[in-house]
Amino acid sequence: MSFSPFDHPILSGLLGDDETARHFSAAAEIEAMLVFERALAEAEADEGVIEREEADAVIAALKTFKPDMAGLRAGVGQDGVVVPELVRQLRTAIGKPHEKAVHFGATSQDVIDTGLILRLKPAIAHLDATLSDVIDRLAGVEARFGDRYLMGRTRMQAAIPITVADRVRSWRDPLVRHRRRLDEQRRELLVVQFGGAAGTLEKLGDKGAGVRAALAAKLQLGDAPQWHSQRDRLADFASLLSLIAGSLGKFGQDVALMAQTGGEIELKGGGGSSAMPHKQNPVAAEVLVALARFNATQLSGMHQALVHEQERSGAAWTLEWLILPQMVAATAAALRQAKALAGQIEAIGS
Repeated sequence: MSFSPFDHPILSGLLGDDETARHFSAAAEIEAMLVFERALAEAEADEGVIEREEADAVIAALKTFKPDMAGLRAGVGQDGVVVPELVRQLRTAIGKPHEKAVHFGATSQDVIDTGLILRLKPAIAHLDATLSDVIDRLAGVEARFGDRYLMGRTRMQAAIPITVADRVRSWRDPLVRHRRRLDEQRRELLVVQFGGAAGTLEKLGDKGAGVRAALAAKLQLGDAPQWHSQRDRLADFASLLSLIAGSLGKFGQDVALMAQTGGEIELKGGGGSSAMPHKQNPVAAEVLVALARFNATQLSGMHQALVHEQERSGAAWTLEWLILPQMVAATAAALRQAKALAGQIEAIGS
């Protein structure tokens, strides 16, 4: 039993997305942190901060390292973050005399934030690919039925006749703009986090910027100064997630209303009713509306998480953990359902 509908053993059939769930699993999170620690050791050896022999010891231990998950669970309950216990386990695995080489100069937030960015990278690629698929399917609907007529409605009342193409463009054009926004944000968002205890990389002296650049290159991320308390990139990304879900919600709302009136749209594969076998419920359309409203609600929380006190905040950071993965999951689920819904349109207009 899961507390989240997005990976719930039953509800995920409606609200989940397997590809996105994979990137937000506990295994993926730990793996991303270990990728960070390996790249940090390599970068620090390259820049002469630690000895090559020390880096080799870290890398060798990481190849066979299996975390004690029960220990990590207990550690996060004590420390508020998983990294202190993870580093303790790593140092035990590395052993003397090189155990202190791992995690040198870094802080927990560097590991967790960069791990998040490493996982967002493939998740964003998946969102972009599915967004492209939805756009293509809607273009196909327009190509097949665009010359047909619909009654245009303003403020829920009949207005004047329009073409199917007019309505389909109101669904598709925002998605085209969202793809451009996603591409622009990708360059700003997918950057390394590396600042050390208070963002100054004080343990690395004049080699801090060089290590950070080398770390970013090894992780195939952009190089950027630390952003421990500067969460605008993530809030901006959350805003885009809400925009994508919102535009898909408009598509779903229109389809649900057209299905309600009858004669305007024909859908295949609608949902059944336990009490009324004759019904074909527009389930995908309804889910799009629900997910749009979910992300719009969560967005306010991500904007609350912008408020970090001084150099780093535990409270605001934890709030992000609660919200952002679910917003990504909701957007991926909405795109999956929108792709399916566009493919269910057998006829539209007259």
